Amino acid sequence: MIRSELLQALAKDNPELRAEEVEQVVDIFFDEIAQRLAEGGRVELRGFGAFSTRERGARKGRNPRTGDAVEVPAKKVP
Repeated sequence: MIRSELLQALAKDNPELRAEEVEQVVDIFFDEIAQRLAEGGRVELRGFGAFSTRERGARKGRNPRTGDAVEVPAKKVP
């Protein structure tokens, strides 16, 4: 399901809400998930899945256009 389908489904199930209110609810929902993951936390959605962040170490990569080796810094990924 993509975001627009989610908005339509929520609007259909909650006819008392305006489209702007449904969109605001979805925005807040995803912002809270992103904020929790950014803090290093874990998010579990029952019946859907669990999300967390992992640390990826620094590594050597390749520029796909030139083939030159490049340093890829360490980072956290969901």
